Amino acid sequence: MADHDKQPNNEEASPLLHQTKSQPTAPSDTPEFLLGWTADGLPLGHASVVGQPMGRAPWNSSVCACLGQNDHFCSSDLEVCLLGSVAPCVLYGSNVERLGSAPGTFANHCLPYSGLYVIGNSCFGWNCLAPWFSYPSRTAIRRRFNLEGTCEALNRSCGCCGSILEDEAQREQCEAACDLATHVFCHVCALCQEGRELRRRLPHPGFNSQPVLVMIPPAEQTMGREA
Repeated sequence: MADHDKQPNNEEASPLLHQTKSQPTAPSDTPEFLLGWTADGLPLGHASVVGQPMGRAPWNSSVCACLGQNDHFCSSDLEVCLLGSVAPCVLYGSNVERLGSAPGTFANHCLPYSGLYVIGNSCFGWNCLAPWFSYPSRTAIRRRFNLEGTCEALNRSCGCCGSILEDEAQREQCEAACDLATHVFCHVCALCQEGRELRRRLPHPGFNSQPVLVMIPPAEQTMGREA
C-alpha cells in the first residue's frame, strides 16, 4: 500500500491538465452577416453595445486642413483646395452632384450659386449671399454620414454646450445655425472640407454607369467558285 501511495499521479503531474477547460459557447441566434457595426468598430451584437445608440463620427479632415493625403482617381486634396479658391461655384456643384448621386444636378446648383456670387461681390464687395444658399449641403452631409457638429465638437473638446445636446430638436437647430456660420465666415474652407469628405466616402455619379457590351456581327463572307 505504501508503494502504491508513492506512485506519482499522472493526471496531477501533467501540466496540460491544469489549464481550465473552456466551455463551448452557444452560437448566437443572429447570423454574423446581419450584425452591424458601430462607429467605434464594434459589432452591434456585442454585449457592451447592444441597445446603445451609434456614436457620431468626426470629419475626416478639419476645416483648415487644406492640404492632406491623396485620394484615388486624381481627386487630391490639393485639387479640392485649388478648385475652391479659384472656382467655388464648380466645387459646390460637384459636391451637391456627388451627394445626390444623380448626374445632371451640377448645373441646377452651380448656376444659382454663380449668380449669388456675382451679386454679392458686385453690390457688397464680398461673397455674402452664396453661403445662405450653400450651407444646407453641409447639414445634409452631416446627417447622412452621422458626423458630429460644431456643438458636439465643442462639448468634446472644452465641455461647453452640454445642455444644448440633451434635447434633440434644440441640438439640431444649434447645429444648423453653426453650419450657416461656418459657411458665412469660412465659406471656402467649408466647401473644401465638404469636398474632401464626399470624395472619400462617395464615388462620382458619372463613374457609376455600367459598361455596355456591343456585339459586332462578322462581315458577310462570299465563297468564290474556281473555273
